Amino acid sequence: MELACVYALSFSPTGSTRRAVGRIARQLAGVLDLPWREIPWTLPAQRAEARVFGPSDLVVMGGPTYAGKLPNKILPDYQSKLRGSGTPAVAVVTFGNRSFDNALAELCAVLEADGFQLAGAGAFGAVHAFTDALAPGRPGPADEAQMDDFARRLAEKLRADEPLQPLAVPGDPAAPYYTPRREDGQPAKFLKAKPRTDPARCGGCGLCAQNCPMGSIDRARPDQVTGVCIKCQSCVRGCPRQAKYFDDPEFLSHITMLEQNFQRPAENQLFFPGEGGTGR
Repeated sequence: MELACVYALSFSPTGSTRRAVGRIARQLAGVLDLPWREIPWTLPAQRAEARVFGPSDLVVMGGPTYAGKLPNKILPDYQSKLRGSGTPAVAVVTFGNRSFDNALAELCAVLEADGFQLAGAGAFGAVHAFTDALAPGRPGPADEAQMDDFARRLAEKLRADEPLQPLAVPGDPAAPYYTPRREDGQPAKFLKAKPRTDPARCGGCGLCAQNCPMGSIDRARPDQVTGVCIKCQSCVRGCPRQAKYFDDPEFLSHITMLEQNFQRPAENQLFFPGEGGTGR
């Protein structure tokens, strides 16, 4: 397989997916002796134009797991703004210690429908966007070592210059989203929850508005969320003065449920064409 460049693309509001995708892309480029390029794909303006790739490109595409799948408000961009032409691709998802459920299967299905050939896929644990108590410090050194090995194995298969075999990953792309639960086990209903702003802390820098992947925070009044909030926590984690927070009771109860039930370190899962998955 004649390859010319490795590309890293990811929707990554809090940065974990970007780091995983970037590391895998860099390692692939190094082993294959190719240049690599990151194409930012998180902000609305970055997702506005279609990205078209050819058969000599190698694309590492990633996304976070939201309620067991890809973020539903971003799914149309995955489906309509990425175009391959027999382009080899590596699908990568991150998940916050609970489960990647159907997210990887959905990403693989979307990429294949977009004209890409799957060269491999991986699901990697990352600190949960909602709380540092789940998967703290991940992806860490052990995860990065596994990413490097993943890239080396992918490079070996791509160097073989043989047609890529079918890739099987667990999950159902058409499955419904995971239902978040409260501490009492009942469904947690926080669809309309939006971040609040502590006026005593907010310095009006506008970083939250600048970094919102939905463009939903008013730049002139950063305490105003004027559009859809996908609970990505970009504004909360990116605020230099810790002025952003959520206080919705249902949302907070869901976080407590996660912290109580998913402390065990989740294993990364790697998948190669013609093979089963491998754990951490």
